[in-house]
Amino acid sequence: MVAFIVNGLPVSITDEDDKPLLWALREDLGILGPKYGCGIAQCGACRVLVDGVSTPSCAITLGDVAGATIVTVEGLSGPGGTLSAVQQAWIDEQVPQCGYCQPGFIIAATELLARNARPSDAEIDEAITNICRCGTYPRIRRAIHRAAAAQARD
Repeated sequence: MVAFIVNGLPVSITDEDDKPLLWALREDLGILGPKYGCGIAQCGACRVLVDGVSTPSCAITLGDVAGATIVTVEGLSGPGGTLSAVQQAWIDEQVPQCGYCQPGFIIAATELLARNARPSDAEIDEAITNICRCGTYPRIRRAIHRAAAAQARD
């Protein structure tokens, strides 16, 4: 049995320690924000925050996250479902086209802004390595700048 916290709630999963976190989240807990994209930690669709660090959940196991705090895109919302600054910026900038990869981008952007409140375009490009097949990168960059400005106001 592996115990950890997901989106503020304690959970324990009775499964093999080598089960990928992505499958535990989706299959055992019904958390569907993290998506399966490539399975080799390259695309970013499965990103979650593990103790505050943006991490591909397809490449870490339940054993790796024992005792950790996990936040998925679903866990970024505030009380009453209030969207985070990053989530709201994604809507305001109309970032998604197909939307499949966007939860991973939102997680990566959330971590970036926690580390760097006012990133430059070059810092965004360096930090956000997720892949979007729809090519919404200019909107993603605008959304990150918008979220940074909103967080600075708050």
